[in-house]
Amino acid sequence: MPRILAPLLSATTYARWLHLMIGLVFVGVVLMVYPGVEGWSRGELLARAVPVDAALLGLAALVPAMRRAEGVQARLLLVPDREQDIAVEPARGWADRRRTAAWLVGRVVLGGLVGGASVLVPAAVLDLVARPEQAVFGLRAGGEGRAGGPGWAVLLAPVLLFTLGWLVVWAGRLQLAMAVRLLGPSPAERLAAAELRAERLLERNLLARELHDSIGHALTVTVLQAGAARAGGDPVFAAKALEVIEETGRRAMDDLERTLALLRDPGDQEASGTPGRGPGGEDARERPGIDRLPALFETARAAGSPVEARVDVPSGALPGVLSREGYRIVQEGVTNALKYAPGEPISIRIAVRDGSLELRCANALRPPGVRPHAARPHTVRPQAVRPHSGAPARSGGSPRRGGKGLRGIRERAVLLGGEATAGAEAGEWVLTVRVPLRLAG
Repeated sequence: MPRILAPLLSATTYARWLHLMIGLVFVGVVLMVYPGVEGWSRGELLARAVPVDAALLGLAALVPAMRRAEGVQARLLLVPDREQDIAVEPARGWADRRRTAAWLVGRVVLGGLVGGASVLVPAAVLDLVARPEQAVFGLRAGGEGRAGGPGWAVLLAPVLLFTLGWLVVWAGRLQLAMAVRLLGPSPAERLAAAELRAERLLERNLLARELHDSIGHALTVTVLQAGAARAGGDPVFAAKALEVIEETGRRAMDDLERTLALLRDPGDQEASGTPGRGPGGEDARERPGIDRLPALFETARAAGSPVEARVDVPSGALPGVLSREGYRIVQEGVTNALKYAPGEPISIRIAVRDGSLELRCANALRPPGVRPHAARPHTVRPQAVRPHSGAPARSGGSPRRGGKGLRGIRERAVLLGGEATAGAEAGEWVLTVRVPLRLAG
């Protein structure tokens, strides 16, 4: 189909045409109720009708729901590329009302012009074709007209229809541009929408980090234990590895339940009689804190990596959010160590100094080219396991480039007003995080 004809056959064009014709309907209804218009000239009619129509439209724009009604109609008939470009909220201030009034006046004027053309042009075409003896625009279809037109004036009919079609196309596009400009979201609505998007993004990022931290740690421990059991060849050794895997899986499911509880409506939980309680009776939505770190360290030891931890944090000294985020940060450090240097010693230091929480997690780097040895599980049975995933990195002594894990640590630290660094130092991979206590509440 030629590009010049495609808009004329588009359903969008006819939907916009209908929207334009509604403006003509308003003009017609108003003219019908004007008293004594029969004796007026066209100029007198326009001079008296325009101010009255504008006043009526201005009064209608004062109704807050008018903006919503016009927005819904514009979305349906003008077919914008993005529906959010046209607001469907009631007017909330005088600025919205002024824009609505300008829209109503512009819509009626443009609709009246296009609607008038849509009536007059087909009538003229009908006269040219059906009544050639009459002059239309000074031309006769069957001979010379009063203006000296040729007998082939009948050929003017398709030209008139084609011109009318493109008039509707461009008028529809202009109407849409007016709607986006005058019915579009106000600055306050744009700000509210941006805040809502930011809030939803933060919620999604929180859930993503929780799943990444919890499930990733469990999978890392499970993979290490399964590989060690397969390579060990000792039934007793394999049984203990399976015990570690089983316990890790149970704790991972508990942690997954806590994360999924964030997605549930508290009202639904109360109505169902199960307000997010875990198997031990604890709140399933309660995330682990610093006090749960010993179980995490036991899990790492059971996976074959010696853990030397020193936690110098008085009981109750940390706000709840800082305790929970601190747990996840340490968990990420331990998971990275298990993933990239299995079997190597892990050193943990946690302390409160100068009004800040300081965390340091270090593990020895494996020399390049040295294959990791199979991690044999210890006889210590692991307790609470909090799953977590490691950050992408290169094996051996190469620095681990920032991936989801390290990026998640930095995001947690920044949100709490702190900072995080990670890198190789003197043959060790060191993760250091410092977060002020005063900003964590």
